[in-house]
Amino acid sequence: MTDDLSFLRRQARTQRFTLGTPRNFRVSPDGDRVLFLRSRTATDRRNDLLCLDLRTGEESTIVDTAALLPGEEDLPAEERARRERTREASGGVVGYATDDAFRIVAFPLSGKLYTADLDGGDVRLLVDAAVVDPRPNPGGTHVAYVSDRRLRVIELATGDDRALVDDEGPDVSWGLAEFIAAEELNRTRGYWWSPDGQSLLVQRTDTSAVPVWTIADPANPAQPATAVGYPAAGTTNASVSLAFLGLDGSRVDVELGDWEYLVAVHWSAAGDPLVAVAPRDQSRIDVYALDPRTGAARLLRSETDERWVEVVTGVPAWTTDGKLVHVGVRDDTYRLLVDGEPVTPPGLQVRSVLHVGDEVLFSGSEDDPTQIHVYRTTAGEVERLSQVDGVHIGAGTAEVAVISTWTLDRHGPVVSVVRNGERVADVGSYPMDPGLEPRPAWLTVGKRGLRSALVLPTGREIGDGGEALPVLLDPYGGPHAQRVLQSRSAFLTPQWLADQGFAVLVTDGRGTPGRGNAWEKEIHHAFADVSLTDQVDALHAVADLYPGLLDLDRVAIRGWSYGGYLSALAVLRRPDVFHAAVAGAPVTDWSLYDTAYTERYLGHPDEHPDVYEHNSLIADAPSLRRPLMIVHGLADDNVFVAHALRLSGELLAAGRDHVFLPLVGATHMSPQAEEVAENLMVTQVRWIKQQLGVETA
Repeated sequence: MTDDLSFLRRQARTQRFTLGTPRNFRVSPDGDRVLFLRSRTATDRRNDLLCLDLRTGEESTIVDTAALLPGEEDLPAEERARRERTREASGGVVGYATDDAFRIVAFPLSGKLYTADLDGGDVRLLVDAAVVDPRPNPGGTHVAYVSDRRLRVIELATGDDRALVDDEGPDVSWGLAEFIAAEELNRTRGYWWSPDGQSLLVQRTDTSAVPVWTIADPANPAQPATAVGYPAAGTTNASVSLAFLGLDGSRVDVELGDWEYLVAVHWSAAGDPLVAVAPRDQSRIDVYALDPRTGAARLLRSETDERWVEVVTGVPAWTTDGKLVHVGVRDDTYRLLVDGEPVTPPGLQVRSVLHVGDEVLFSGSEDDPTQIHVYRTTAGEVERLSQVDGVHIGAGTAEVAVISTWTLDRHGPVVSVVRNGERVADVGSYPMDPGLEPRPAWLTVGKRGLRSALVLPTGREIGDGGEALPVLLDPYGGPHAQRVLQSRSAFLTPQWLADQGFAVLVTDGRGTPGRGNAWEKEIHHAFADVSLTDQVDALHAVADLYPGLLDLDRVAIRGWSYGGYLSALAVLRRPDVFHAAVAGAPVTDWSLYDTAYTERYLGHPDEHPDVYEHNSLIADAPSLRRPLMIVHGLADDNVFVAHALRLSGELLAAGRDHVFLPLVGATHMSPQAEEVAENLMVTQVRWIKQQLGVETA
């Protein structure tokens, strides 16, 4: 029974109310079928693979996960790492790939390789081993996959299974995206089939020079520590290279010159394979075409910026008729460019490219960054496919698109299939009702027009009068993520927090996406000053807008990851404004965070040591005058617990009282166990109320 569960238990059990909702869509070439993943119920963590026939409107199950795997999954270490990088917490079928004709689908389940016949429905176990990222070739004759760090290929007709490369030792892998690509560049693939299915472009990764860090399990001291390669700022990255590997045993190494990061790869029948690469400082992204016969590279385009060039997923790519598609900044706008010419107007910020064929399907925001819409190009024009206010996630093609629409007026997504702009079908979505209705007030405040949302306790309206409410800021506040989005799901936790007796304020400051290049680059070398200033300005602007509503003598802040950093920063540097903070998984010393993210925004630590010192928190420890709770997962391999421990150690050395709450076995993702997730939130709220002098029930 779930009716008797608390909101926090429901949220944990349903993975933030996402279970039961469809995702990972793929449209058949003829536009008649849509594949997707969905769990059977709103509490089942295992995804099945399903197909919607657009001709009949009927759904059918291609892969019944429970029938194939009645018990628990046993995942290879590489697959666990992939899921951590993508923040994937569900199970069953979490990824799949098809051939071009939509006859064969390959997928891993509990580390084993399966294929399913999309016409006949037969499911076959192909490889009973530790398998990662299986993908059929375009013709559906072979399936490639990674096992034991090597790329292998199995021929479906004969079952012949062989490695395309030799084992070069534990530091070298073929066919896997390295940590930095998956965590910071939005690239999780490490190999790409040729259009004729006879060769592959493959990433080779050598981590032998990457610093090795360890993650121990103090709660189970008999367990050996886990060693992981972690390229902290200023240290050595994995050495990444590319080679063409043929099914005939041939190998041609790619000659690309000097670069640090492999950003993106595209290989289609419309042209030579494309790669995008960036130097260490990321001030440039170069797009090259590769010659599969010689490995030679031809420079096609370069985008430059004195600070950094933002990575936009889905590009570069060829259109069907061989035009180069990429995204570049023009008129302070991320614009879609085809053969170098902008096809989207100034002010429409392209956020991601979803598919490139005859036309281009993409997502973007116009004058309101709190909304994300789905667009397509058509005959040189741009058409918006999503119609209502909200956050829309697109997939498929420009001709047949699947749009998941998240709005403020309902819970969960409405998922529609749109053919040439006309809605032709819906995909069933069955999330659990969270049992509360968020009511954010949408605000644009301060001289910079900061987008904010103010959430009051249920039943309390702005202008009602009554006692001023204690304030809880609930930001992320950093680059690459928004909190102020017109989606009900984004404000479930803020509403629950407000119902505990707070006025909850959520603000997206400078550096957050959706408002153009100049806005995002304001944080260059200035995490601490810019992010904190915007939170303070928003707080004061809202208090001025609604006199008597906010009690500025009782202000707390909480956040996770960058939000945790911002929360600790707030009480350390602005104790005149903030009276208590909960810092979850905070970065406290930026020299301990990874190369690509940190150096993109703060530069290289050897060249800018003063920037790192000013933006880190360790030296601020003696100045703590306000209550601070630090929360951190001991198994975090993204923001290592060393961040929290170093700050805690300096606070103790300086004689500054604080609370440190370790989460046993937890990674950077929030805890999944229901009782831990619930009690963690309840503990935070109880502690904040105690520090602010708020009565607790």
